[in-house]
Amino acid sequence: MEIKDIIQYLSEYDGKPLKLMEVCGTHTAAIFKNGIRELISPKIKLISGPGCPVCVTPTAFIDKCVEYAKATGCELLTFGDMMKVPGTGGSLSENKAGIDGENRADITIMYSPFEAIEKAKAQPDKTFVVAAVGFETTAPTYALLLKQAKQEGITNIKLVTALKTAIPALNWICENQEDIDGFICPGHVSVITGVHVYDDLAAKFKKPFVVAGFEAEHILAAIYRIVKQIEAGEGKTENMYKNAVRENGNPKALEVLEEVYEEGPAMWRGLGIIEGSGLYLKGEYAAYDGGSHALYEDMELPKACRCGDVITGRINPDECPMFGQHCTPMNPFGPCMVSSEGSCGIWYRNKF
Repeated sequence: MEIKDIIQYLSEYDGKPLKLMEVCGTHTAAIFKNGIRELISPKIKLISGPGCPVCVTPTAFIDKCVEYAKATGCELLTFGDMMKVPGTGGSLSENKAGIDGENRADITIMYSPFEAIEKAKAQPDKTFVVAAVGFETTAPTYALLLKQAKQEGITNIKLVTALKTAIPALNWICENQEDIDGFICPGHVSVITGVHVYDDLAAKFKKPFVVAGFEAEHILAAIYRIVKQIEAGEGKTENMYKNAVRENGNPKALEVLEEVYEEGPAMWRGLGIIEGSGLYLKGEYAAYDGGSHALYEDMELPKACRCGDVITGRINPDECPMFGQHCTPMNPFGPCMVSSEGSCGIWYRNKF
């Protein structure tokens, strides 16, 4: 089917109102960039889910990172998108500068986790703590970092992890947000996990789960297939990103995930604790853990902040009373405004 025919079909759709959730910040950005909402019928509402790992990282994780960064003989390594996430004692950025200009934390923005290897070799008397945040997409990289460290006998590296998996979160959303009619599944995550991980969800909740790429035609094709499934009374898994996503995923990545991590409960900022959604170091790799378990504490957001409703698709970001007024990318309160892939941040950049 030609893309022009898909656009025509979706623009003329006049069936029952549908609510479809994309569960990837890159999809949210691509939907705005390509004006997809303007191409489809107003009866098809696109909403954003918890697709940004930075956004759902709890306060306790930030506080643990700050604790290390201020400890004698420690240096924290983090990606730049974590710097603005607020903790109870300020963000990483604020602590790097020094609260009130004093007691500056030793924090370095990294471009690859493997920078920790060279740093640890060059300064064996210093401990390098890596802030490991992400979904299945990035978790294998941290696992490979530890495998190399172990092989080379490097012991002055620690990981504080906020690594999460998508399937338990999708299950949580389906159980708590029944009015979502179908899901645009995350392309990056699916490259690792494959397509069949969504089969049980589709069967359990009788809803379409369609994997999409990131070009406009990929997303439109996924929306089209979801709508066609709903019209046919179906709820199944489909792969519309076959040039990158295999049915059973990336076997080497899945193998290293199995070797290094075990599942456990994890706090999702704005949602709460989701059982089995966290990845934690196990076995011989547990020696590299910097205290990642039970980082559940989440600071109370302002009463007007509705990030929890945004993440679960109950409202769009611009429906939050704090959006663009008291909460901006430069002064974020809620988790969704922090990262470049957070739904509030994406909406803000496209609204202002």
